[in-house]
Amino acid sequence: MDTEVDCVIIGAGPAGLTAGTYLGRYRREVVIVDAGQSRANWIPASHNCPGFPSGIHGRELLSRMRQQALGFGASLVEDRVTGLERSGRGFLVTSANRQWRARKVILATGCEDVFPDMDDLAGAIECGAIRLCPICDAYEAIDKTIAVYGPAESAASHARFVRTFSRHVTFVPDKPFEDGDVVRALNDAGIEIAPPPNGLSFRDGRCEFAFEDGMRAFDVTYPTLGAVSRSELAATLGARSDDEGSLIVSRHQMTTVDGLYAIGDVVSALNQIAVATGHAAIAATAVHNALDDNPA
Repeated sequence: MDTEVDCVIIGAGPAGLTAGTYLGRYRREVVIVDAGQSRANWIPASHNCPGFPSGIHGRELLSRMRQQALGFGASLVEDRVTGLERSGRGFLVTSANRQWRARKVILATGCEDVFPDMDDLAGAIECGAIRLCPICDAYEAIDKTIAVYGPAESAASHARFVRTFSRHVTFVPDKPFEDGDVVRALNDAGIEIAPPPNGLSFRDGRCEFAFEDGMRAFDVTYPTLGAVSRSELAATLGARSDDEGSLIVSRHQMTTVDGLYAIGDVVSALNQIAVATGHAAIAATAVHNALDDNPA
């Protein structure tokens, strides 16, 4: 079935849902297509999301934002977009079950974290033993024992960042490294350097690394193994991305493909809910202004 709409938003995380709310309030025909993969589902409690000083679970936040977008006229379809191509002056958006002809498209597809190989990862994240974003929640780890695990070129800087919040920070490299500058910077910051571990497990509310000389548990572990940007749909149209695969956008959040916008974690920017919703407001307003007038 072909349906013509003003805009298709791909992804229903905080960015996509905010864009849907804005475009619905602009009285535009907007469809949000979602495959249920928002990173916000992993958040046990966000305390830096504006308006929730006591914290809010990621799934609860998404539920409220869905209700808001639907209440202002956006449509939400649970499906996976499998194709995006040019069609006349707009786009043809294809999912497993249907197609939409959209004048504009907003990508809010986010990125996918690379997780460590361990049992009960979901349980470890839910109780806060594994945390994914020190900007989001290192404040909640004040004075706890913290391990930062990953490659030296990225994890060491994360370890120095969380040193702001605790005196008990250990850098756990995923493999041997011999970068003297990294070692000196960690030593100067008072950060312990552990050897590469043989494994990682979750037990009794803490994560444990297996080292040659035995097991060692930490209150909080930050794996910094990278993330994969979900920018494939834009790439098929020739949209430019940075060295890490994140999409490059204009000040109005438009990619290098005319009429194709990108917001949230799929964009080269700070991966934060507040940033994503700001992207959404900018992109949705730009889409509305770029479309024909829609007088009452």
